[in-house]
Amino acid sequence: MPRISNSFRALIGAALVGTAAACGASEPAAPAQAAASAPAAAPVDVMVVHRTSIESTRELPGRARAFREAEIRPQVTGLIKSRLFTEGELVSQGQALYQIDSAEYAAAVNSAKAAVQRAEATAESARQTATRYERLAEINAVSRESLDQAVAAQRQAEADVAIQKAALQRSNIDLARTKVTSPIDGQIGRSTVTPGALVTENQAAALAIVQQLDPIYLDLTAGSSKILGWKRDIAEGRIQSSDGQSVSVSIKLEDGSTYSEPGRLEFSEVNVDESAGSVILRAVVPNPDGFILPGMYVNASFSAGTYDNVFLVPQGAVARTVKGEPTAMVVGKDGNAEARNLTIVEVHGNDWIVSEGLEDGDKLIIGGLQKVRPGAPVMPVPPQTASAQPTSAATTVVK
Repeated sequence: MPRISNSFRALIGAALVGTAAACGASEPAAPAQAAASAPAAAPVDVMVVHRTSIESTRELPGRARAFREAEIRPQVTGLIKSRLFTEGELVSQGQALYQIDSAEYAAAVNSAKAAVQRAEATAESARQTATRYERLAEINAVSRESLDQAVAAQRQAEADVAIQKAALQRSNIDLARTKVTSPIDGQIGRSTVTPGALVTENQAAALAIVQQLDPIYLDLTAGSSKILGWKRDIAEGRIQSSDGQSVSVSIKLEDGSTYSEPGRLEFSEVNVDESAGSVILRAVVPNPDGFILPGMYVNASFSAGTYDNVFLVPQGAVARTVKGEPTAMVVGKDGNAEARNLTIVEVHGNDWIVSEGLEDGDKLIIGGLQKVRPGAPVMPVPPQTASAQPTSAATTVVK
């Protein structure tokens, strides 16, 4: 058997000692490596949400309509002699607008007056005859039949007087109608006829239109399904209605500006338009300067009631699943992100009104959502140092 030298034994021993030392040194490195591989907490912006009461606001499109509108039509036939107003001016009730040639109607009045005088003369003669027959009948100088005929002639003559007086009154009415007047206070539009034009009694075409524009109506259009849902929310207590109180209406004009005068909701139509499936709601708005004109397009918003015990959540903090279900991320008690399914009732400006899915005091994540996944650790930071804006999450799809 070969013999191992002392120097070789020393070399082997040193190698074994070095190996053991290396193994001993590597054991505490494993926990450090595991700690280094753990995900770091993502910085996120949060807001603490609390239950509150929010007005349920409805926004509806509509058109302006005149508060009163009168179509001016002639009630007698004749030639327009003169126009007595300036187009576009304000006119008052009873103000003369047109003068129709009245010569023919004045002659008719004179004729009716003469007929009344003739009937009155005939009636007076019949009255005297009846009186004489009564005295003669007392001494049996005339028969009873002759007396009865005289009395009947007297009554017939008196009836003729009444008929002729009625004819005179009708002639006076026709004469007065040759001066066409305004039935309401308002602003008159353009005239469709000029002096010299022939107009007929109750013709289809209006001579002009007078409209009262202060106040003014707004006819708002709402789908019947919206009205039905609104009434159901009130009936089931999700919206607290303000019965018996005037509902204020805010107006936004077609150029996007807000009208300075608030209006009030008047009534809701009792029928549904079968062709459009819509219901008309009418509002009344002050219009002292005539700024809103009939036919103008507007948007009106008003309070339909109040939602109680709901949350107001920024739209940017809400994402959608592939099925379109709304979700949001909150900071859980363990410091990890937690996904919540939400129940959204309606929009409120740039926020959602949420009825279910959150708890009072939840820390809602509103910024930094791109780096957050359910179950991942997060680190809330002040909103000023947000790593991402909430609006970027509005189109995020959660799988």
